[in-house]
Amino acid sequence: MKRTADRLFGAANFQWSVLAAGRHQMPFVTQAGLLGGNVRVGLEDSLFIERGKLAESNAQQVHKIKRILAEMGHEAATPAEARVMLGLKGKQHVSYGPPP
Repeated sequence: MKRTADRLFGAANFQWSVLAAGRHQMPFVTQAGLLGGNVRVGLEDSLFIERGKLAESNAQQVHKIKRILAEMGHEAATPAEARVMLGLKGKQHVSYGPPP
């Protein structure tokens, strides 16, 4: 699918990401990160941090994939960089009030 998208859109003209549910979460998102994609991990997709061991938090899973990809020469986006990449405003530019 990545090759087809590169051919159709040009490799620099689109953002893509991967999430994986269950025991394959870390291997799938690691491969996606190595191919240049964005990754998402969290307890909503997998309860485990490693085989047979429950994750303590989403943050633990984020730190793990960030470390894995950093060890392979990839750098995670900062929250500000991610907002720009995704075209998000940021909390300071919205005015959410209490419900009516």
